[in-house]
Amino acid sequence: MDALREKAKRPADTGQAFPAASTSGGEAGWRERRVLTAAPGTPTPSPRRGRAGLEKRIRKKDARKPLWARGVDMVGYSLDGLRASTLPFEETGTARSTHMVRLRFGREDTTRLLHACKENGVRLCSAMAAATMLAARQSRKHSSSGQQETYYVATLINCREFLEPALNDHNVGFFYSGVTNTHKVNREGRLWALARRCHDAHSNARNNKKHLTDIGDLNFLMCRAIENPQLTTASALRTALVSVFDELATFDVPDLQSKAGVEDYVCCATVHGIGPSIGVFDSIRDGELDCACMYPSPLHSRKQIQEVLDRVKMILHEGSNPSDDKNESCT
Repeated sequence: MDALREKAKRPADTGQAFPAASTSGGEAGWRERRVLTAAPGTPTPSPRRGRAGLEKRIRKKDARKPLWARGVDMVGYSLDGLRASTLPFEETGTARSTHMVRLRFGREDTTRLLHACKENGVRLCSAMAAATMLAARQSRKHSSSGQQETYYVATLINCREFLEPALNDHNVGFFYSGVTNTHKVNREGRLWALARRCHDAHSNARNNKKHLTDIGDLNFLMCRAIENPQLTTASALRTALVSVFDELATFDVPDLQSKAGVEDYVCCATVHGIGPSIGVFDSIRDGELDCACMYPSPLHSRKQIQEVLDRVKMILHEGSNPSDDKNESCT
């Protein structure tokens, strides 16, 4: 991802899938951002530190990793990337731009979905990732129902608290790292079984500080892929099927929005460089789930992404029904 994610309670918030970088630009621009965004008394890093790569600002005790482990992990990431499935590419040889499809849930559907997530012991990001993988698998019309596909999921984590010095939400920049996990999915998979697998895999990686120890390794691999697109499937630079955020943002600003004369707004970043096929930017607005789903065009078409997201919504809606079987295996 190569832009900022603006959020209400975390103003600038999007693994392997994304190079992590802090704010950049000249000193004058840095000072201007500081004046516009920092609250009174907010400590702000120096311009020189502000331009440092994110991996250079992680606390050393958190980023420590043996050399042999780095080598093993880099080989593992590379091999997993080659084995992972993707959405079919529609047009690979032309310049790309980022397009958006909105995925929205009403207040009652949102309440049921969040309750179902709580009942199943998972976060919304895990349910969203699971539904997207199932939708992608079901969209492959010419494969048998029992055939498994392996998909990459990137879950992004706010790293401000892990930096030295620690930052807060008033520091503008892309301070996200992430963990990536692969999951095998068949056509008859069940939502909550797969969501629990996503949740457990992500929790295990986070508990082992993979989002901190692997930043440098993943950035290195991303740079090599950018320099040599042919290392990725169809030279498409897709590093995951979907990216989701570890934390769910909540917006409660209808009065401010009305006073400002703002009819609508989205929280998003570009994905037409190196990144996922679908980047999900989710938030709760006045009790309703609103997801800005970004995709690279014409690599994927609006019709293709809309069909996948329609399936995602249907899967989540059915999964929120109390009659849904929570215990059926997804593979």
